[in-house]
Amino acid sequence: MEHITLLIGIVIVTALVFDFTNGFHDTANAMATTISTGALKPKTAVAMSAVLNLIGAFLSVEVAKTISSGIIDEGSGIQPEVIFAGLVGAIIWNLLTWLAGLPSSSSHALMGGLLGATVASVGLGAVNGGTVVMKVLIPALAAPLVAGLAALLATRLTYRAARNADEQQTAKGYRAGQITSAALVSLAHGTNDAQKTMGVITLALITGGALAPQADPPTWVIVSAGVAIALGTYLGGWRIIRTMGSGLTDIKPPQGFAAQTSAAVTILASSHIGFSLSTTHVCSGAIMGSGLGRKGGVVRWSTAARMVMGWGLTLPAAGLVAAGAALLAGQGTWGVATVAVLAVVVSGGIWLLSRRQPVDHTNVNDTAVPGETAEEDAAGVVTAALQAVAPPPTVKAGSDASLPEMSLPQGTPAAGPVAEAEAEKERPRAGSTLG
Repeated sequence: MEHITLLIGIVIVTALVFDFTNGFHDTANAMATTISTGALKPKTAVAMSAVLNLIGAFLSVEVAKTISSGIIDEGSGIQPEVIFAGLVGAIIWNLLTWLAGLPSSSSHALMGGLLGATVASVGLGAVNGGTVVMKVLIPALAAPLVAGLAALLATRLTYRAARNADEQQTAKGYRAGQITSAALVSLAHGTNDAQKTMGVITLALITGGALAPQADPPTWVIVSAGVAIALGTYLGGWRIIRTMGSGLTDIKPPQGFAAQTSAAVTILASSHIGFSLSTTHVCSGAIMGSGLGRKGGVVRWSTAARMVMGWGLTLPAAGLVAAGAALLAGQGTWGVATVAVLAVVVSGGIWLLSRRQPVDHTNVNDTAVPGETAEEDAAGVVTAALQAVAPPPTVKAGSDASLPEMSLPQGTPAAGPVAEAEAEKERPRAGSTLG
């Protein structure tokens, strides 16, 4: 019993560490566009998000129930070692994607870790496949599409409604609206993501016999999970904020307002239903939708493709790490200690690597996405390709507009002052027709 009690304590601490990484990993969901448009200063934005994440943790426990008694069968012989291994897999994946500046899903990392550890220790029979499909996989596919479509329509409606208004005046209003919608996203993030850690801790308490099956999270679990995610949020995941804020598309205040409002509504609705939704997927989809909704807007599809690839890898990658950790932790006390030491060493190594090119509140808006050229950063890969093959603009007869610059054949001398004077004589006057 002493071993189980100590192990449950280790699981609770590890769960709160995951919650902490979830906070700084997913700060970008709420505050990336607010920071990139200048609606709030970076430090102010993350401080506001931290407070609202803490408040949101107290609003609902439906998602916590999905985690604690939904995706895994409590009576299948799951031990605290399994939950510990699942958390280790989720933490390692969170840190790796944070180092890469990749907005992957902390929620799916957690569920992938739990599923991988459970399958390795007990078998597939301990997994409630129907719940995983209905409340995890389907929302994962549908949420970014729903949020993206809503943001696209909201962006077009917003620009249409303000098409005759002064842009500078409306920008102030949109920034105020953007701050409000960002607050909603932060609140929604607390109601959804903080509950996942509550569910894991509750599951550990149930497997250790400290709580009855189907029990709700105790008050101290809710408080500790809310505080952990709030502290992580306050640190700010600046690498991911950079990618979300300017790596996917160039966000203007009306787009930021539309994207964040669409994301907040989607997340709050899913939390009420009990869907274990990825706020990262929702916010990324909404940002891409807002980019497509603005006339002349650009979505950098190379960055989007990297993100989607990361989303697809999250469940299996976290599951594989957790499965290995579960097999080792199942060997007894020395196995659990070995997993803990390895987790600390790997986490420390990732942090040291991040110090080579630090990103913080002072340079979060300096560069959109590392690795892209200046042309790709300005217009996006797809847009740049379209511009390269687009035909030159035509000039109507009688127009006094200058023809676009064209490259001269090889060997043709560059035009000097005399050549320019001769060309001026030949240029048709306004009102004449071009021969």
